[in-house]
Amino acid sequence: MFSDYINHDCYRVIGKKITLVNFFKAYRNQGFRYLLFMRLSHFYRKNLFVYTFSRMMMRHYSYKFGFQIPSNTKIGKGLYFSHFGTVVINENVTMGENCNVNHNVTIGRQNRGSKKGSPTIGNFVWFGTGCVVVGKINIGNNVLIAPNSYVNFDVPSNSIVIGNPAKIIEKENPTEDYINQILLK
Repeated sequence: MFSDYINHDCYRVIGKKITLVNFFKAYRNQGFRYLLFMRLSHFYRKNLFVYTFSRMMMRHYSYKFGFQIPSNTKIGKGLYFSHFGTVVINENVTMGENCNVNHNVTIGRQNRGSKKGSPTIGNFVWFGTGCVVVGKINIGNNVLIAPNSYVNFDVPSNSIVIGNPAKIIEKENPTEDYINQILLK
């Protein structure tokens, strides 16, 4: 299970299936490096050595690169960080497969009101630089969230969310050429 996730994550970074050489090529990517240790600590919780070491490395890379994503966050295969720098994802977020997250993105919890809670995100979602997604909302599949958008409402599949206040524009295949190098299995 762990190797399947890492294989998809590696493929998103370098466009090739994982081998020893390709692993080290992908490891040069800061996002892949953080994600590797995050997945290790998630899948190997019962192995004290692996869990402790991976948590230490996550903490180190969190300070170094600005990622703040707890290891128990439910994130599907093929997550890709386009750039490193201040990415915050709440531990109660559920994220699907093959999503792209740019820098300065916050996907978080709303603490009061009718939308109290954290988002549920589908597959093939692209998060633009500086966007904020909060509240107990559902983001459908194949959604592009434009840079600097503030999203606190449900978003249907096959749409673009743009602006602040954000508005939804329905579009067939909005993430085409935004989400690339996908390992199909």
